[in-house]
Amino acid sequence: MAESSAFSLRQIALPAFAPSLLFGLGEGAILPVIALTVRDLGGSVALAALIVTLIGIGSLLTNIPASIITARYGERWAIVGAGVWGALAMLLCVAVPSLWTFALGIFMVGMSAAVFGLARQSYLTEVVPIAFRARALSTLGGVMRIGLFIGPFLAAAVIHRVGLAGAYGVGVGALLLSALIAVRIPDLPHRAGMRANADPGTEVRPPTIRSIAFDHRRLFLTVGIGILLVSAVRASRQVVIPLWADHIGLDAATASIIYGLAGGIDMLVFYPAGKVMDRKGRNWVAVPSMVVMGVALMLTPLTHSAAALLIASLVIGFGNGIGSGMVMTLGADYSPSPGRAHFLGVWRLLSDVGASSGPALLSALTATLSLAAGIVSTGLLGLTAAGLLWYWIPRIRPG
Repeated sequence: MAESSAFSLRQIALPAFAPSLLFGLGEGAILPVIALTVRDLGGSVALAALIVTLIGIGSLLTNIPASIITARYGERWAIVGAGVWGALAMLLCVAVPSLWTFALGIFMVGMSAAVFGLARQSYLTEVVPIAFRARALSTLGGVMRIGLFIGPFLAAAVIHRVGLAGAYGVGVGALLLSALIAVRIPDLPHRAGMRANADPGTEVRPPTIRSIAFDHRRLFLTVGIGILLVSAVRASRQVVIPLWADHIGLDAATASIIYGLAGGIDMLVFYPAGKVMDRKGRNWVAVPSMVVMGVALMLTPLTHSAAALLIASLVIGFGNGIGSGMVMTLGADYSPSPGRAHFLGVWRLLSDVGASSGPALLSALTATLSLAAGIVSTGLLGLTAAGLLWYWIPRIRPG
């Protein structure tokens, strides 16, 4: 208790949160121009859409390898390596003007995001007392979103002077600076202690991916399914707002303003939500977040004007914002030590599967039924996620 009372998030602000802000800024700088770059290189619109998805595919396929890398080399060097790898990937995107090398570079960006995300989550789980865990991880998610929000504006200023390559230059600089700051992150005390206390005559068998997945199979099939649905709803909401704006005849500028304002609300509420999770329990935020998003999504097809869609989008943004860090916090709560990196690898894999399948489901329902039916179904997924999390998350205060 004394350790918790003496702890302050300000103590770890620079080493823990600055790399995340810069990584988000670097990723945000290139996201809006990936499709435009493909078109400049002679690719079709369909190919541009496919290459944009390679970031998510790269992250999805790298979650398990990311856990192995983090377990072997430690959180600090995993974060540093992810920053350097991502910078090299963005450099490749502009250094070799070819569609194939560009696609490889975008895939590598997704790989670096998976390693970076897992390692930073594992690091904060270790160094932050449980009484502050949700606030720390909500802040982590929040600063990443702030970086993603700022990145496109900074890139736009550079693009105005040097062209599309300027966006990738911003990304390279941000990720290298992120890695440089991460070098100064202190090593986790438990790693040094494990090395010092190891008995040379005793064979220690660390947990494996297989053993972690087997030992926690019930958790992954209960709360894990809820997390999968949460990620599906969150990813789908990014598509719902612009698609419905186009459906009701709004121009691109209006749709962008509505989307941006929803993102602004999203960024304003991450810390209070983390504080509530720490003081009241995880369910006090996890369930309302999904209920608010689910209801707002189901009401979106009833909007037929810019003002009405703006209100629905702001509510969706609020619901998503109060859930900032929720998935990471629950993963941290359940993760064992030793074996934390492997557990988080499986946990993040479930989350990424949901993030990939949500927009795909929305697309399939829109093609077979209608856009309104697809959006309402996404809202129902949110309510289902709320029910699963309410039932399976222990209703106790952390710590």
